[in-house]
Amino acid sequence: MMAPRYQEIPKARIPEARTADGLASVRVVAGEVLGVKAVIETRTPIAYHHWTLEPGAAVEVALPAEFTAYAYVFEGAAEIDGTHVADGQLAVLGEGSHVRLAANERASLLLLAGAPIREPVVSYGPFVMNTEEEIAQAITDYRAGRMGRIDDAGARR
Repeated sequence: MMAPRYQEIPKARIPEARTADGLASVRVVAGEVLGVKAVIETRTPIAYHHWTLEPGAAVEVALPAEFTAYAYVFEGAAEIDGTHVADGQLAVLGEGSHVRLAANERASLLLLAGAPIREPVVSYGPFVMNTEEEIAQAITDYRAGRMGRIDDAGARR
């Protein structure tokens, strides 16, 4: 129930970090890792890291203990907390304060983590709210044009 906002951050402004041995690099989309903080501001604290691991890479990533974490491998294969995770697989890590990433081949993965919000969720189409009443109000607001409009030129009004 807040005003919408948008942050356009070009790829060149997404900060990067590298382990001391140079075998692991990370683009820090959200959160902080290896002493580098993202430029994107999030409503709730999260980690969104795009890791590239070269053969022989091993890195331990610190996360707040209350975070729940996931890792999605989209190139190669990686060892995530000691479990082999192949291309196209998601590792559900749960809560913890560290995640260990390693690779015997080149791998790319997303490490995603955040504190569970623990709120009720009600969804209908593109609307996600906490109650059915809020969903009904969102639909009414949308139909009345109170969520903005995109005109033929693509400009938001």
